Amino acid sequence: MTRPALAEALDLQPHPEGGWYRQTWASPESVTLPDGRVRPTATLIYFLLPAGESSAWHRVSSDEVWLAHHGAVTLELGGVGDRPGEVTAVSVDLVEPQLLVPAGTWQRTLPAPADALVSCLVSPGFDFDDFEMA
Repeated sequence: MTRPALAEALDLQPHPEGGWYRQTWASPESVTLPDGRVRPTATLIYFLLPAGESSAWHRVSSDEVWLAHHGAVTLELGGVGDRPGEVTAVSVDLVEPQLLVPAGTWQRTLPAPADALVSCLVSPGFDFDDFEMA
């Protein structure tokens, strides 16, 4: 897999769901979840989706706020059941630069004609133990 120029410039690595990412911040404050796991109160990443690429269906157990920087990302949201269900398509772009994906919601990105760079703020903070792919 060839690393896109912007991924190189921002030191992004391949993400298991597709695209490229790097964590840029984790809150120094932590929270204990009801099941006893400890997480930062929030984390932040860059996420690059190169033109023509998409991500796999996945969900995280925290709220996720997508913030647009460049280009547009179309997300399909597939509900909170055991598997992705009825799909709603939404865009994150410079016209609608913020989008909340509630905890436990199935999501995937669709291919776009141009590269898109977003940040994702996750609260409580992201941990791959809280990440599930369909």
